[in-house]
Amino acid sequence: MSERLIAEVEAKLEQLVQRCQQLDADNRRLRQQEQEWASERSRLMETNELARTRIESLITRLKQFENYPE
Repeated sequence: MSERLIAEVEAKLEQLVQRCQQLDADNRRLRQQEQEWASERSRLMETNELARTRIESLITRLKQFENYPE
């Protein structure tokens, strides 16, 4: 192999290594974001369930007032 060809192959390999490192970093970042979004979703679902329960309770209490004799 000529020195030029070896240098080209080394350059391409270095590019591939850098690209793999970048993809690995991106993958780690995306997995972290996914975990954060899953936690946020869970928190929002809990908040939504609490709000739903409170609203249902208020509706039940309002219905009791409708049936309350004057």
